[in-house]
Formats: sequence, C-alpha cells, structure tokens
Amino acid sequence: MTLDPEDSKIITLARAARARNGSAEGAAVRDETGRTYSATDVALSSLRLSAVQVAVAMAVSSGAQSLEAVALVTAGDGPSPADEEVARELGVKALLVAGPDGALRG
Repeated sequence: MTLDPEDSKIITLARAARARNGSAEGAAVRDETGRTYSATDVALSSLRLSAVQVAVAMAVSSGAQSLEAVALVTAGDGPSPADEEVARELGVKALLVAGPDGALRG
C-alpha cells in the first residue's frame, strides 16, 4: 500500500512522539488547514487519555474544525472505540494504525 506523503508524515510524527517520551502510544492528526499535532498518551493517577484523544484535543483547542487524518502508532491492539468515535466526530472515516516500526496494519 502506497501512502500519501502527508499521511506518511503524520505516522512519522506519531512515531517520534512515542519514542521521545517512551510512551505506549503516539498519535498525530492533520486538521483541515494542513496543520499537524502530535502527542502521546497521558497516564496519571488523576487523568488518563489516549494519544489520539490528546492530539485531537490539541487540534481543537487550537481552532481546528475538522480533521483530514489521524494516525496512531502503538504496539498494542489498536485504537479504542473512543479513539474511533472522536475521529469520526471530526470527519475522519478510518484511523491510520501503525506498529512502532511505522508499518501500517490492515
């Protein structure tokens, strides 16, 4: 499967965020203007957010009205139903899910 260069970019951003923080998940989103936001999961005793939720929150708090793409990099099973729902709410039909090596999963 050949990815659009912009989709490859957000996978790379998600991988870099995950590696930089040593986190379980990394995510990146691209909004309707082409701006990108990357994040990792938050696992505090008082707050738990997935990487997708954090990246989406960053985009929305910066003024994004919709998203063109969402990428999740994880060694785990993949996006949660909540991750899929927040992506759908902002216009993304399917998340790009990749392993830590950047290889897309079916």
